[in-house]
This record gives sequence, structure tokens and C-alpha cells, in this order.
Amino acid sequence: MPKRTLQNRTIVRSKPLHVSRQGLPVSLPTESRRGASARSLQKGQQTRAAILDAALGLASSMGLEGLSIGALAEVTGMSKSGVFAHFGSREELQISVIREYHTKFEEEVFFPAIRQPRGLPRVVALFENWIKRVAVEIDSGCIYISGAVEFDDRPGPVRDALADMVRAWHAALGRAIEIAVEVGDLRPDTDPLQMLFEVHGLILALHHDARFLRSPGAVERARAGFERIVSHYAAVSVAARTAATRR
Repeated sequence: MPKRTLQNRTIVRSKPLHVSRQGLPVSLPTESRRGASARSLQKGQQTRAAILDAALGLASSMGLEGLSIGALAEVTGMSKSGVFAHFGSREELQISVIREYHTKFEEEVFFPAIRQPRGLPRVVALFENWIKRVAVEIDSGCIYISGAVEFDDRPGPVRDALADMVRAWHAALGRAIEIAVEVGDLRPDTDPLQMLFEVHGLILALHHDARFLRSPGAVERARAGFERIVSHYAAVSVAARTAATRR
């Protein structure tokens, strides 16, 4: 590597240079460079997280199609170029919002439920956590449901990302139902896909009646519907045990 000596100081040209008070180029300490780089990275991550949080709020109320770089810049008080620098395109922004929504969904619905015992208690916890989230989203909207309406007939990366997240959640709930069959809480002839379909139908009906029709008691009816589904698929011993606790 070419070197040159300047007043008895050896300078390696490939290193970043800083000018001393005497006007001589000197290498910046490695620790200083790393610290500055880490602070810059952390600030960038914090800014991106703040933008995503604002974007999630916009998408929940206006839908993914209502999400734009311009609208987000206005809400966050940033320039369009500043928002664009973090995502690069409106499509990437929409996909990032879908992933962020899925992360929050997992934190609120999935992870607390898997701490429950394998079997029916876990299935019940998954549904109860799901219904609580839908109840909270009555005024804001569920991106899984609103996004499906927006992109059901529009192929492309945004639709693919949304469908992948929904499939991942359905797979998790379906697996919980399969385990409930394996441990004997649900009948051996239970079709996990059919039960999943029926449970998902309750959530869609709840979202429609509570958000669109503003029907009172929709949450209670959804819970009552879930109890009937469980009673239908429950193993004889579980059904008897459940009936005894209600007396």
C-alpha cells in the first residue's frame, strides 16, 4: 500500500483523514469512527420505526391504498425525500407496513397464547387474543381484512406479502388445532382446516357487524359461536368436563 511520510508521521492513504490544529492530516481513532457509525445507524432505525408507526396508523384508518409518501410526510412532519429515503417506493412502504402489522399481531395474539398448555387451552387463548384485537380495531380497522378487500383481485408484491402473512397466521392456528387433536382434546375425526375455516368466519362476521353495522353485542355473539364450534369438535371427555363446570 503506498505510504508517504510527512514530518516524521506515516499516513496510510486508505484510512479516513482528519485535519489537526497544525493542519496535518491524521487518522481518526477507530473507536470514534465506530461510535459515530453506530449512533448514525441507531438514529436511522429510530426514524424508520417512527415513520412505520405513523404509516400503520394511516393504513389502519385509510387502507393500504390510502398510504402514500406524501401523506406520510405530512403526518410525520418530514420531507417527501426524507420518507422516500427510508423506503424507496410506495410499494415498499406498503409491504413494510404489512410486515410491521404482522409483527404486532404476533406479539399480541400468538406469543401470549403459546405459553398456554398444548391442546384446547392454547386454541382457546389464540381465539380469545384474536377477538380482543379485533374488538380494539373496530374503530381503526384490521389490515388483514381491509387489505384483502383492496388487493383480492390485484396480483403483485403487496398482495403476495399480505397473503403470506395471513397464511402464516392461519398455519399457526391450524397447527394448534392439530395438536389439540393429537393430545385428545378434540375428536380424532376433526378436520383442522374445517375448524379453522369456521373460526375465521366468526372473526369476519364480527368485524363486519361491529365495524360496518355497529351492531351491539357482536363480540359476545362471536364468543358464543366459538363455544359452539368447540363443543362440536371436543372429545367426549372434554365435553363432559366442560358441561360439568357449567352446572
